[in-house]
Amino acid sequence: MPESGPARPARRRMVLLTEGHCDPVTAKTASCLLRYCPDEVVAILDGTAAGQTAHDVLGVGGAIPVIGRLAAAPSATELVIGIAPPGGRVPEAWRPVLFEALARGMTIVSGLHDFLADDPELAAAAARHGGRIVDVRRNDERDVASRLGIRADCTRILTIGTDCSIGKMVAAVELTRALSRRGVDAKFVATGQTGIMVEGDGCPIDRVISDFVNGAVEKLVLANQHHEVLVVEGQATITHPRYSAVSLGLLHGALPHGMILVHEPGRLHHGGLPHVALPSIARTIAAYEQMAAFGGGGTVIGIALNGRMLDADGAARESERLRAEFGLPVADPVRDGCDELVGAVERLRVARDAAVGSGETS
Repeated sequence: MPESGPARPARRRMVLLTEGHCDPVTAKTASCLLRYCPDEVVAILDGTAAGQTAHDVLGVGGAIPVIGRLAAAPSATELVIGIAPPGGRVPEAWRPVLFEALARGMTIVSGLHDFLADDPELAAAAARHGGRIVDVRRNDERDVASRLGIRADCTRILTIGTDCSIGKMVAAVELTRALSRRGVDAKFVATGQTGIMVEGDGCPIDRVISDFVNGAVEKLVLANQHHEVLVVEGQATITHPRYSAVSLGLLHGALPHGMILVHEPGRLHHGGLPHVALPSIARTIAAYEQMAAFGGGGTVIGIALNGRMLDADGAARESERLRAEFGLPVADPVRDGCDELVGAVERLRVARDAAVGSGETS
């Protein structure tokens, strides 16, 4: 039977399938699970890198091994599709390992757009061997946004970016955890397949029918607004020719009070479109703030630097440049932590508390 996400038992023992795609961008699902759930990952399955470690191939995950055969991880209970390829389709060459996993009674967890449970041969193999197929992106969202019942005392933060696959989920998770360490009741709101696998709940909004994207995000807000702060995971960017629709729906559904812009120095073109140059950071901020104004006026309150292509000195110089140019807090969440961004959120909360107390906002 087809199943939808989240599907997160109390204790998972995952093998992350990346065969031939062990780079941090394509294998971002594997990278994030290694970063945030390392104690639940048994191995990476990739015959092209067998014998190495997770840190060797993806820079995270430490000594978790890369194996060449599924049989080398006999204790594993889940096979997770660890890549997010353009178009969201499982490579045809992977089918034998999917059948092998099902024959072992394992659960296959997929965040791809192609639903594996709709494949008659895979579904039959699951039924025959007692395996399961969980398609995290499957959903039945059919509600439109109403902008009713949204609490004024819950601060909403949205991570946005200058491009897709740039680190919006990582920034959101890191910021949420940093706020929690400060004693703030903060909740990470997952809106993509990898975030759902990490958090255990959420909605895959890029697989929601376009009329209902805003409503699906609003439902996430309504379901979680008993927390003090919601950090909503952004998707793509409103400037991307392919994916702008989901980004705008998310913006208007989340109604953020503040936005954190994720920027990766060295990236010059939109993902998948080498002939389309990225707009400037200033134009991207202006576009987001203009569109956010239709939902109450959220502004960009900080910049999260994705310093993947820079050394420590280069990242520090870029951070200083951005602070000087935009007058905003800047932090590299992975390299340096989120203290500056936490400070920005706290200042926003103080300002909002004062406004709510005087009846100036809702």
